[in-house]
Amino acid sequence: MAPETAPLLPDIALQAAPLTGALAWVGMSDIELPVQLDGIRTSARADAFVDLARGDARGIHMSRLYLHLDQRLGDRSLSPIMLRETLDEFLASHRDLSTRARLALRLPWLTRRRALVSDKSGWRSYPVELIATLGTSFTLELRTSIAYSSTCPCSAALARQLIQQQFDVDFDAQLTHDEVRNWLGGSGIVATPHSQRSTLDVRIALDGESLPLADLIDALERALATPVQTAVKREDEQAFARLNGGNLMFCEDAARRAHAALSALPFARDFWLRASHHESLHPHDAVAVAIKGVPGGFEA
Repeated sequence: MAPETAPLLPDIALQAAPLTGALAWVGMSDIELPVQLDGIRTSARADAFVDLARGDARGIHMSRLYLHLDQRLGDRSLSPIMLRETLDEFLASHRDLSTRARLALRLPWLTRRRALVSDKSGWRSYPVELIATLGTSFTLELRTSIAYSSTCPCSAALARQLIQQQFDVDFDAQLTHDEVRNWLGGSGIVATPHSQRSTLDVRIALDGESLPLADLIDALERALATPVQTAVKREDEQAFARLNGGNLMFCEDAARRAHAALSALPFARDFWLRASHHESLHPHDAVAVAIKGVPGGFEA
């Protein structure tokens, strides 16, 4: 008896489109998959797209995009070369339909951060988005955010004035060193400047064959000087207070610091940044935006 032959399955995508026209992007978003970054395996969400350049075609082969992602991203560390190869496969599997491909990956980057003074350390997670595009050329954009503390220079000046005024109220004679010291450590500090958790959002057009996340984030945190901490003992909290007092900054100051730091990085071909100070004084944010200004690059 002859073996049964599996029936042919219908492929509706081969049918003519009821309404024709090219489409900028077609694909899938929020695909769940594991990835490796700097030797750490983590979960990611991916958007995979190709254009539909043939206006008479009904659709693309979405399953091919998914299978290429599954084969490429699970067991290899993320790199610009690997992302380029994945986009090449997207286009090779759609050579009769598409001329451009796009892949976006959203994932956390985990790293340990040492305390400022004590021997403690803890984990920090930075949100990372990689956006790779292939058409006539290959481009790779990296996006991330850094949380830091910002103390308002204006508020600090106003607080100092109130302390001076209180000093005039409390004393009208020659004082000893101990009397002044005790006053400073007691009721003399009648006002403190306001500070807030702030966010630096960064978009970078990358050059090179690596994903220099550590170099990027370290450079920006050094420039800002007051990144949020992980494990904190009292000596670390005191050191953090000193850093805030020595780095009073408006959002404009933070944006200029970050701009200078990014301008010094050889792998940042172009960049866009946004410093947002989530004010404790009022319910709206103070915001400053800066760009590198490469012609045809990021817009403000």
